[in-house]
Amino acid sequence: MAEYGGWTGKVLRVDLSTGAITTEDTIAKYKDYLGGAGLGYKVLWDEVPKGVGAFDPENRIIYGVGPLTGTQAPTSGRCSITTLWPMAPAINGTELPGTGHMGGHWGAELKFAGYDALIIQGKAANPVWIQIIDSDVQIKDASSIWGQGILSSTLSINQMMGSEAHVCCIGQAGENQVRLAKVCCDLSHSGGGAGGVMGSKNLKAIGVLGTGRVNISADKDSWHELVVEWLTLMGANSGGVVPANPEPWAEYYGGTRWTATEGLTYGAANPPVLVGDCPPDNLNKLGLRTHKGVLDFSAKDPATGKKIGELITVRMDGCHSCPVRCHIDTYLPRLAADVPGASPYAAETCAGWAGGSMMPTSKDPWIAAEQKIYGTQLADDYGIWCNYSQFQADFKYAYNNGIIKDNLSEAEYNSIPWDLYEASDPAWQSDLYRRIAYKIGEFGEALGEGSYRLQKRWNFPDSYYLTEKKNWKMGHPLHHSVEAAGQAGVVIQWLWHRDASPHTHNSYIGCGLPNELKLEIMNEVTGMPDSLFPAHNYQPVTAGFVRFAVLSMIYMEMHNSVTMCDYNGVAGAWVSPLRDKKYRGDPDIEAKILSAVTGDTVTREEYEKIGMRILTLFRALTTKYMNDKDQRNNHDTCPPWLFDWPGYGDTPAFTPGTDRMDRADIEKTKDLFYQQMGWDVTTGVPTRATLEDLNLGFVADELAKLGLLP
Repeated sequence: MAEYGGWTGKVLRVDLSTGAITTEDTIAKYKDYLGGAGLGYKVLWDEVPKGVGAFDPENRIIYGVGPLTGTQAPTSGRCSITTLWPMAPAINGTELPGTGHMGGHWGAELKFAGYDALIIQGKAANPVWIQIIDSDVQIKDASSIWGQGILSSTLSINQMMGSEAHVCCIGQAGENQVRLAKVCCDLSHSGGGAGGVMGSKNLKAIGVLGTGRVNISADKDSWHELVVEWLTLMGANSGGVVPANPEPWAEYYGGTRWTATEGLTYGAANPPVLVGDCPPDNLNKLGLRTHKGVLDFSAKDPATGKKIGELITVRMDGCHSCPVRCHIDTYLPRLAADVPGASPYAAETCAGWAGGSMMPTSKDPWIAAEQKIYGTQLADDYGIWCNYSQFQADFKYAYNNGIIKDNLSEAEYNSIPWDLYEASDPAWQSDLYRRIAYKIGEFGEALGEGSYRLQKRWNFPDSYYLTEKKNWKMGHPLHHSVEAAGQAGVVIQWLWHRDASPHTHNSYIGCGLPNELKLEIMNEVTGMPDSLFPAHNYQPVTAGFVRFAVLSMIYMEMHNSVTMCDYNGVAGAWVSPLRDKKYRGDPDIEAKILSAVTGDTVTREEYEKIGMRILTLFRALTTKYMNDKDQRNNHDTCPPWLFDWPGYGDTPAFTPGTDRMDRADIEKTKDLFYQQMGWDVTTGVPTRATLEDLNLGFVADELAKLGLLP
């Protein structure tokens, strides 16, 4: 293992059916796929045949971290959880692969314990949890914590292992194989949608305590210099490189999450912390640039005129080795007084705060904050995912259009405290989440199935897919897609079977720089003209714009494999806050970082080719599991609202201000996308030449045997 840094050299495998605990050589089996999602896809390809269901013992769940995690490389605290995805529709008898992305500190702790990944297979006869303390790995009885929520289960394991251990865990929803269940680590960092797979294996939790370290190949001085360079290029959360407000040092401002400004505080800290102005040359204040409380709780307190998010934020928390800090710790004492059993404390970020957004919004902004926080507390404890708010959107549509009432018996419908719901009482949510977690009645069971199955089960009308501009083909929501990047956003929604949480392209588009400057820089990055369109001002597709989409997908999947955060995107590499560099970043920085860590020098072109390998392997997996050679027409489909949403009116595509797409243009987009990926234009399946060029000849051979190779 001395040959490379970054990797520990071992992958841990636990067979819950037999109790066998073994290790494998990371480099020999998985180096070409780095780690994280790439390693997970390789395991699925090798070990999980077509016809296996997400909840079958033969399925695998792979917790993968990459060579950057644990090295102190900035934003490298992620863990990718890859499995057959419970919420994806079963097609031709097989559920499809997917990956959730969990932050926090658990992934780094797994590296410190000496492992690049953990592969779980089989099913325990009784509830268990796994204890990992360096090389001491044990399968332990979980009967005392089975049936408990994530909070109490985590605390129980910490009492057994010590407070320094990190725990990833499921709640009652995962135990009961709710498809909408999630895995949480450190109480509020989640991999949405994979919780039911853990439950199907009778696996409650995994506690990790590592005392080792991750070696890197670079010497201390050069590594320090490289990390400082990367930090210097960083902006704020989600890639913002200019402030949201006018500042004396700023040439540009507006539209970003760089919210720091004079007078802004963490108002619930004791004493309150003044965020103040955070100019880009002060790296000591990098972690204060993003006060996200004022974004996620933006309503104003009538008494003070301040945003509620400022008044309830204790601090900005975050993940291992990330200076950006986008996780909000809140304190709202009135919640505990108004809702019996509620805690005044909570922690989450972004869509994680959607827990209460299915409720009628109260005119009192403080009640609305209570709804959001209490719903999030319940969802995080029971382990129920919001699917980036699509769950809440489905619920509100079903309630407002009588679909819930039509699908429940009169007795069940009347047993639900709708009077509390209509009164906007946050306490109503305790009944909702309990029913989902325990699959109580048609109401709880159906809502826990996830958007795709719920909509089919309750016969949502065809008009839903036209009038509700939210839903993509597999039940994931409108999220950083056409509304952010037109045809590039559409391409990004095609490939994956859950919301890919794509921030790479979105961070670039939302970085705050003028459109003309963003286009100039992106043309330099792609080496092609017309490689960016401003949001809501799309033009007929160009090869350059598709190249922007392809690069965004490559870097997103590389982030999921090396592993680092895509929430802050690659805007720190393509652009920067540095006025003296004309806001250019360093597109080579990620390749430099990986090279410095592993000692295996790669250029930017080679780095991007690894991303192409991982993306192409995922596409081959999809083709294999679907047993369908026509991916172009049977997988890469678009919802009708993309073209015919009534809100577009009579405005034609490519008119400034509209997101309407044109069908012929989308077909041309497919042509350009497949050509740039090296996939067959007629079928959308990777060609043998492309697979062999990416060292995936074994994939080509198997697809050929299955009659799926173009």
